[in-house]
Amino acid sequence: MSAAPSATDPLTVVTGLGATTPLGGDVETTWQAVLAGQPGVHALSNTWPEDYGIVTNFAATLKVPAHSVLTGPELRRADPSAQYALIAARQAWADAGAPDVAPERLAVVIASGIGGLHTMLTAWDTVRDRGARKLLPLTVPMLMPNSPAATVAIDLAARGGAHAPVSACASGAEALVLASRLIQQDLADVVVAGGTEAAIHPLTLGAFGRMRALSTRSDSPETASRPYCVTRDGFVMGEGAGALVVESAAHAHARGARVHARLAGVGSTSDAYDVAPPDPTGQGQIRAMRSALRQAGPAVARAVAHVNAHATATPAGDTIEARAIVEALTEALGSRQRAEAVKVSGTKSMTGHLLGAAGAVESIFAILALRDRLAPPTINIQELDPEVTCHVVRDQPEPLPATGPLAVMNNAFGFGGHNMALVFATA
Repeated sequence: MSAAPSATDPLTVVTGLGATTPLGGDVETTWQAVLAGQPGVHALSNTWPEDYGIVTNFAATLKVPAHSVLTGPELRRADPSAQYALIAARQAWADAGAPDVAPERLAVVIASGIGGLHTMLTAWDTVRDRGARKLLPLTVPMLMPNSPAATVAIDLAARGGAHAPVSACASGAEALVLASRLIQQDLADVVVAGGTEAAIHPLTLGAFGRMRALSTRSDSPETASRPYCVTRDGFVMGEGAGALVVESAAHAHARGARVHARLAGVGSTSDAYDVAPPDPTGQGQIRAMRSALRQAGPAVARAVAHVNAHATATPAGDTIEARAIVEALTEALGSRQRAEAVKVSGTKSMTGHLLGAAGAVESIFAILALRDRLAPPTINIQELDPEVTCHVVRDQPEPLPATGPLAVMNNAFGFGGHNMALVFATA
């Protein structure tokens, strides 16, 4: 039996998971849909194409609407982004056993890439059409990007800090990077961390469309998100939230908590290349992965058998990341052959791209892959891009090593050149 962690042990563990996604209203329902290869993407029933000239009119919306979970007052006082965060955080808190922790030692880190978009645009419609006197008094607290973090902190009475990092599509993963550092610096015993996004709107669909970042495969929305496929033509927008309870190993051990995984290593870098496309050399991504693997230590790095990739299905992004994964793992595993054998999954093929929530939700997928020793599939690949040399899991889940130490990695990258990598390992 291993010794109990000391009070000064910097080890960080995950003890709670919560999510609401286009595949399910909770973690297990979502995960079973992922393993089954079920798409959460569908055509939207509106007149946006005719009204606004929107080319893409499909997305991955929540499977279980927030109004079926939250009360009327909770819905009225929070933007959808905060509503989704509240749902996921409450699930994670319950899954962690509602830890008995001093409020001053409980922190919240809830990220969003875009924030209270619906509140802001609805408020402008109100001002324009009916005048400022008709605005909701809580308009500003609802639209501000720290609203989800504040909402969760208030709900949990967390007084150890409420943080709201914003790094585009890397935001949810950066929340976990910050949570890990809060624990390691002894600034908190428990952190509720994650990401949320509620941005399916004609403005965002139109704007991403103008960037040519979105798929336009309206004839087949369910197969539109196709990471690594030679016919990929852009990402599919999704919405949802993921939350994880992260705590010091000593605190978790003292309260007898169930540990889902160790958060063994985190990496955070920036490209300083462009506000939108990633550095084509992938060096920032490689450095983030190397940093996470080195922090995890040689034994954990050698145990990495699975990567939940950022894999958005953009033509350039997928191949840049695929090369970066192989290069980073070659150093950690000692050979390119071993690196190319690591199983890689692109779960956005099912969930769509949850933007600021993606890094958190996909970290949950990585942890569940670790638990079940099963790498989830990437669906919709008709023909694998020949430039992709890593082992992409296709159509059906593939087993990971059945016994022994095991580690997995999750990548999340965002506009502006934000790169996050997270390594999770068996407890």
